Amino acid sequence: MANKVLILAELRDQQVRNVSFEAIAAGKKLAAGGEVVALLMGDSVKSQCEKMFQYGADRVVIIEDEKLENYTPDGYSQAFLAVYDKEKPHAIVFGHTALGKDFSPKVANKLKLGLISDVIAIEEENREFVYTRPIYSGKAFEKKVVKEGIPFITIRPNNIEALSKDESRTGEITPITVEINNLRTTIKEIVRKASDGVDLSEANVIVAGGRGVKSAEGFKPLHELANVLGGAVGASRGACDADYCDYSLQIGQTGKVVTPDIYIACGISGAIQHLAGMSNSKIIVAINKDPEANIFNIADYGIVGDLFEVVPLLTEEFRKLKAISS
Repeated sequence: MANKVLILAELRDQQVRNVSFEAIAAGKKLAAGGEVVALLMGDSVKSQCEKMFQYGADRVVIIEDEKLENYTPDGYSQAFLAVYDKEKPHAIVFGHTALGKDFSPKVANKLKLGLISDVIAIEEENREFVYTRPIYSGKAFEKKVVKEGIPFITIRPNNIEALSKDESRTGEITPITVEINNLRTTIKEIVRKASDGVDLSEANVIVAGGRGVKSAEGFKPLHELANVLGGAVGASRGACDADYCDYSLQIGQTGKVVTPDIYIACGISGAIQHLAGMSNSKIIVAINKDPEANIFNIADYGIVGDLFEVVPLLTEEFRKLKAISS
């Protein structure tokens, strides 16, 4: 059993991402009563420590340096390895995000550790932790254990539930100074193409459109429904290829993999490549004019109809329900 677990906390728009709280929950399980240490890196991150404690971190190590304001492999490697050498953890947990997918193999290589990526569940069997991860585009699952070295895993967002927020939780903040030198990459500007609002990979509700939306204008009803539900808008590759929306919204084998509580597929036929990115959603609702569309084979609820008629009706009904509940 691990008695000290180091997790990498991620920031988005200077706020801690939800997957970091889920990583703390995973770390708590691995620590088995030991210490969960969260690492926060950035230009100014101390203000985010309180949230880490509220979601279960026992201690937060912070490294504040303007060179760490944005992720670069060199900068983050120097900072993380310095913390690793100081803390000597018995396990490491990252989020399986764009940053985590790029950074974790580099760290694993430098530390000569194995890496179990895209973990969706952690179970204990015979005093060993068993890690479940999907393979073959989600058509099968494999279970892995760590026989040598320390466990190093990345967890898929929205699969390991975060601990309940407790505002009374507190902990120790450990500031560390690391000399960040010889950066081969610098970030001059970040141009965001994705729409503002809920992060697609962490959204609890996703309204996704396919070729059936017919145009960029056709995504407007989907945005309205997503706004009412507090969710995010996604798309199939077909919609992206048709230039109806930006590729940052693409869900599927060559796009983002999502596991929301509710996935509403609008005008999406259900190609296997798209299903690979969303088939593990907890509830799938399909809206399509074609009753033979493949998407209905995996849907929990299916609506055969014109999305331009159905989606506005759903939006109106959810507005009424929200008004009643408020």
